[in-house]
Amino acid sequence: MSDDWHMLAEEERLFCDVLTRICAEQIAPKAAETDETSAFVHAQLATLAEAGMLGANLPEEYEGSGISAPALLRAVAIVAGACGSTASALTAHYLATDSILLGGSEAQKREWLPKAASGEALGAFALTEPTAGSDPADMKTRARRTETGWHLKGTKCFISNGGVADFIVVYAVTDPEKAHRGISAFILPKGTPGLEPGAAERTMGLKGGQVFTLNIDCHLPEEALLGEEGKGFRTAMQVLDNGRIEVAAQCLGLAEAAMQAAIGYAKERVIGGQLLSDRQGIRWMIADMGLAYRQALLLSQDAARQREAAHHGGGRFSLASSMAKLAASEAAGKIADTALQLLGGYGYTRDFPIERINRDLRIMRIYEGSSEIQRIIISGNMLA
Repeated sequence: MSDDWHMLAEEERLFCDVLTRICAEQIAPKAAETDETSAFVHAQLATLAEAGMLGANLPEEYEGSGISAPALLRAVAIVAGACGSTASALTAHYLATDSILLGGSEAQKREWLPKAASGEALGAFALTEPTAGSDPADMKTRARRTETGWHLKGTKCFISNGGVADFIVVYAVTDPEKAHRGISAFILPKGTPGLEPGAAERTMGLKGGQVFTLNIDCHLPEEALLGEEGKGFRTAMQVLDNGRIEVAAQCLGLAEAAMQAAIGYAKERVIGGQLLSDRQGIRWMIADMGLAYRQALLLSQDAARQREAAHHGGGRFSLASSMAKLAASEAAGKIADTALQLLGGYGYTRDFPIERINRDLRIMRIYEGSSEIQRIIISGNMLA
């Protein structure tokens, strides 16, 4: 894998090397138990905070790690390869902090981002609603001005970290007549009166990266408004451009873990006096996994480079982001399924991580824009 990341700076490669060791020693050993118990990954996030990962998406001026987008892609993949639940909670935190970084005032950045980077404050990103998932512009949550600030009322669903976060960035309609230009964002600290998380959802995978329904009926001060009124939708779309690359990173990490587990098994398993890895059919399966992984990796690295260029020179990278997310999520699902097939009945048991990886990966084709939505974005860009 080292050759695939030759573009990283020396200090970034060192960061990733240290992270690899930490994840192997402290994160990966807890992955199976986390899946069994569905316990939220508090301890794992604390470990990552000490390694600088909770601020890896933030610049140094806000106490972040200041690494490049390609390095962040690799770092998130490392975490995901160790534990999908931990990577899911981590990247949900990034969605919240990216919202503040991209859309907040300087005062809001100074208040929240250093705490988020250190691990003192965990974030959540509340955009999805029961009737507004793929089309967030159709959201029903409303925020209206009052004499003292704002009254926010509505329901959000499938919000990662929502019931355990120290702050939640909530998107709401402030002017229904302006459609998506009438959407704004708000910062709700933990314990805000009227913010009521439901119980954690019982999910197929990523069980330790819990998701929640949020019932909201809150009075907020004026300073709770994130940045400018009416700019929330634009911020959310910029955040999702980033987030889709991070979903691709999760897919790469999980796919690599499944692929390596399958290769290791094939090189040790003997049937009929012959190693599985010596059989042509098995070799073709391994080749197909490698090809799918490589294609997804290259698209993801391209998207990360475009993200980095946009950070320095402006512009958007929506097409590259959607291509990376679509390619990586579809490829990872096929890789994990092939890996399970290679192991036969053993792959279907919990004695091997591939069963869990298959479940963890299934949501990647749905959240942060389903595969169908990514195809709409990609074709729209191409036709334009």
